[in-house]
Amino acid sequence: MLFFWLVVFNMTAAHKQPVTLYYAPDNASLIVRMLLEELQVDYQTVLVDRSIKQQQSVEYRQLNPDGLIPVCIINGAPVFETAAILLSQADAHHALTVATEELQRPQFLKWLFYLSNSLHSDLRQRFYPQKYAGQNEQSLLTFSKVTLDRMHRRFTVLNEAYDVSARYLFGDTPTIVDLYLAVCFRWAQLYPVEGCSDFKAGNFAAIRKMAEKLEQREAIRSACAKEGISGLFFSQPEYADPPEGAAI
Repeated sequence: MLFFWLVVFNMTAAHKQPVTLYYAPDNASLIVRMLLEELQVDYQTVLVDRSIKQQQSVEYRQLNPDGLIPVCIINGAPVFETAAILLSQADAHHALTVATEELQRPQFLKWLFYLSNSLHSDLRQRFYPQKYAGQNEQSLLTFSKVTLDRMHRRFTVLNEAYDVSARYLFGDTPTIVDLYLAVCFRWAQLYPVEGCSDFKAGNFAAIRKMAEKLEQREAIRSACAKEGISGLFFSQPEYADPPEGAAI
């Protein structure tokens, strides 16, 4: 247990340390793992075991006070918020990003934060409605319907942003925006388990096309395999069968 948290406090020679990813299978940490695999950087992982609610432990909340996954140790210090981790690493390695001097940079940031602030937030509310609407059955039904409708609108906006002649949102090379969206598309088709059939995945052909391209990339396949995710990860997803930990 001591080793589990030791990396947080070891600030010496931070610039020489590999990135450490605190993860749970098929959580938002999957997006970060996909990026790290694409970058081919040295990184290590530490399981946050959701089956015993380790994300709510005092130790983990020292890394992320909200107890959310993921956290990355970068340059010896914890970084949370999925988009912040993705952007910092993509920019640092000049890959899967749009460079600051390029004209499309504002558009890239717009879609990245739309995913983070809007779609990802909707997904979380859809998966855990009791955290937002309480326990009243009628309130939960109403809240879930409103959230699902809003989530469909978000996916519609994103689907319409894709050029059908291009593989990815910014051309023939993926960025962290595509990785983020593909995983969100996966989750919407799988969760919540009792309501996943309500999501109309067939309405988003451009997103599915992009997801199918990502599924062919070796780094993406490697990242998914390490979390027990097989098959067509994003376009026709199946539930994870992780070698350790729990997805929900």
